Amino acid sequence: MAPNPPPVVEVDNLRVDRGGRQVLHDISLTVPRGSITGLLGPSGCGKTTLMRSIVGTQIIESGSVRVLAEEAGSPGLRARVGYVTQAPSIYDDLTVTDNVSYFGALYGASREQVAAAVDAVGLSEHAAQRGNQLSGGQRTRASLACALVADPEVLVLDEPTVGLDPVLRVELWNQFHTLAEQGRTLLVSSHVMDEAEHCDQLLLMRDGYLLAQLSPDELRADTGESSLENAFLALIKMGGRS
Repeated sequence: MAPNPPPVVEVDNLRVDRGGRQVLHDISLTVPRGSITGLLGPSGCGKTTLMRSIVGTQIIESGSVRVLAEEAGSPGLRARVGYVTQAPSIYDDLTVTDNVSYFGALYGASREQVAAAVDAVGLSEHAAQRGNQLSGGQRTRASLACALVADPEVLVLDEPTVGLDPVLRVELWNQFHTLAEQGRTLLVSSHVMDEAEHCDQLLLMRDGYLLAQLSPDELRADTGESSLENAFLALIKMGGRS
């Protein structure tokens, strides 16, 4: 029997301070390869800070963060890890194609790779539209295309569905599943517990602490709740589970 592949992300006793206050409390976790891991918890619980630590843009106080067996933020990870922030990272005065081409130029991407990234997020018919002509959901997709153009192995997505209507949210999650089926590893944050249904594994946070790392089914089994939102609330009352 073949051994399980090593985790794509390994976080060990991570502590982050900001403004003299500890915002992440000795967090340890792993993210398995080729999966969708949901990072869930209320707004302000530390999800973005944790994601910034994983992509290497956050100063950490102590602990370690390794991605693809390298220290987070290492030069060798720049084309291997894609990061989509909460706010769409596109230029309003450039077309979708020009936005993706701009980011693609950082990695030496060809025109074919740019077109493939635009097509992968379903924006081929809108490729000639400027950023300020796109809907909220289309802007999020354009940002995702900018991250995909380097063909990253890992995608870190910070609340990509916030503010989208239910139909657009479902469409975006379908795209995430397609990317995972292609072998990519996705870490997706959300404060909407319903979105946990789309994930293979869950990282549940509150007040800068990691309460649990488990699957949706394990969360239900541990708490005896069928609703994942109720299960999360029950987990808080239980004091969490590692």
